[in-house]
Amino acid sequence: MQNNKTRALEALRAKKGFIIDMDGVIYHGNMLLPGVPEFVDWLKQEDKAFLFLTNSSERAPRELQQKLTRLGLDVDESHFYTSALATAAFLKSQCPGGSAYVIGEPGLVGALYDAGFTMNEVNPDYVVLGDTHSYSFDRIERAVTLVRAGAKLIGTNPDLTGPIEGGIVPATKALMAPIELASGRTAYYLGKPNPLMIAHGLRLLGVDEEEAAIIGDRMDTDIVAGMESGIDTVLVLSGVTNEHEMRKFPYRPMYVLGGVGEITPSYQAEA
Repeated sequence: MQNNKTRALEALRAKKGFIIDMDGVIYHGNMLLPGVPEFVDWLKQEDKAFLFLTNSSERAPRELQQKLTRLGLDVDESHFYTSALATAAFLKSQCPGGSAYVIGEPGLVGALYDAGFTMNEVNPDYVVLGDTHSYSFDRIERAVTLVRAGAKLIGTNPDLTGPIEGGIVPATKALMAPIELASGRTAYYLGKPNPLMIAHGLRLLGVDEEEAAIIGDRMDTDIVAGMESGIDTVLVLSGVTNEHEMRKFPYRPMYVLGGVGEITPSYQAEA
């Protein structure tokens, strides 16, 4: 059994590119998870292509980079990709120079500005909702009115909940529910598990599907995204999913590890 696991890990280590979720994989809140520094050092030493891919739309890549710096990790800004960037890229391809009414944080607004979009509260092409703390009845009412008038409805990610220290909070899909119900429209969601986000990630990595693996702590976003995109999947049990929860799903990850530190060759020597 040990030899089988060793061979499996060797195959995983041979991958050229890694798509890596952040919360629950790299850190919890403001706490770096065990084995992460060793894993990141290994990625650099082996010259692996790697991308931190997050469904969070609140922060820009520079802010995520600075957070990792505060936690003791030196990672270039180019190694981050968010659902806000995926949303902006999609909308730019659909409606260049368009406009949007946005309920979201600076990471989302900035990504849309950079993609050539303008903010519009009167007759926008899109209503865009992301993870946010600036959520109010007035903003819901405005969004519903605009969608009923013809604006198309977009969500940055389909997460119902997000983790915080000590519990969970409603995420984009939960916040979207009143707008969908009142407008009679269904939002189109970017972010994992939408294959478009994984396709963007693979292009940024410069590797093919068979050369990559995705590492995450959620079965309903990270693992299904990898499966539907044809890349190997790694579930780490350092986040929201334990083995009991994993077994409730009708699909399985290719690898199940306690944390990303187990991927490094030195971990086995210490075990």
